Amino acid sequence: MLRVGLCQVTSGVDPSENLRMVREWTASAAARGARVVVFPEAMLARFGVRLTSVAEPLDGPWARGVREIADEFGVLVVAGMFTPDGERVRNTLLITGCGHHLGYDKIHLYDAFGFRESDTVAPGDEPVTVTVDDVTLGFATCYDVRFPELFRTLAEAGADAVVVPASWGAGEGKREQWELLVRARALDSGSWVLACDQADPAATGVGVHPKAPTGIGFSTVADPFGRVHGQLDAAPELLVVDIDPARAEASRAATAVLANRRPKLVEPR
Repeated sequence: MLRVGLCQVTSGVDPSENLRMVREWTASAAARGARVVVFPEAMLARFGVRLTSVAEPLDGPWARGVREIADEFGVLVVAGMFTPDGERVRNTLLITGCGHHLGYDKIHLYDAFGFRESDTVAPGDEPVTVTVDDVTLGFATCYDVRFPELFRTLAEAGADAVVVPASWGAGEGKREQWELLVRARALDSGSWVLACDQADPAATGVGVHPKAPTGIGFSTVADPFGRVHGQLDAAPELLVVDIDPARAEASRAATAVLANRRPKLVEPR
């Protein structure tokens, strides 16, 4: 078993204040026994600000601060940030603690629903996994959840669970899509999916850029059979769950979605 804490919060525009929030919520999750503590995408600074002005490298002060927090509480912390990449940035998940300090750069960029993430963000191209207490975790970010091949790739690399920080865009039907996609990716990869969204700013009275994807809440944990194992509402809250890697093995044995996969199909005549 691996205990994971999902910290559904609303990040602000000030990285130092967001770092204080990381410490406060990590302390709460660790006090409840979490070994992995997950924060949303854009935890360094929320969307709607100039990303190049807040971006920092993985050895910069914000990432070092998160690493110190992780080491203080003896946990792995996962938190969304932005790292420099020329005139654009990378949408990076900082993964730090328990002997790790690395980043996953979001592969699929949110050029959808009238938003163009690629105007300011450069895409990544490498899946990432780490192991904590003999449980292997893969990583994806927000819009990545719409692409099952990434989750299957992570499962084939040995991931028992996929951590998905997000800052999900609001709109008609978007909550339903979020919940469906989280459950579908769990089922079609035979993995736990640990999806941690930004809390809905409206639930905290925070004003945000009206066109920026700033979260809807409803962080969701789905088991490898696609069942909802835990879920929050729209407001800031901490969700602590225990995940069993044997459940991933059982799902893959039952559904055979990896064993029976045919990734190189013959083109139709």
